[in-house]
Amino acid sequence: MDHPEREIVEHKVRRAVGVNALRKIGEIVADEQQADTEKARVLRWLLRYGWLVALGAVLAWAYWIGVI
Repeated sequence: MDHPEREIVEHKVRRAVGVNALRKIGEIVADEQQADTEKARVLRWLLRYGWLVALGAVLAWAYWIGVI
């Protein structure tokens, strides 16, 4: 005594759960990609301007201790 309506409903539920899981996975992947993009942007900034900040800090420290 199979119930075709029940099988159809179960199939739709399984499909909805699968789609929902894929959507959540997609959101997680998008968040990870955005975090990686932000890290790369910060690293590029540090490589581009970090040496200037370090040089300024060294010069300020040298001035403060009286070397300059």
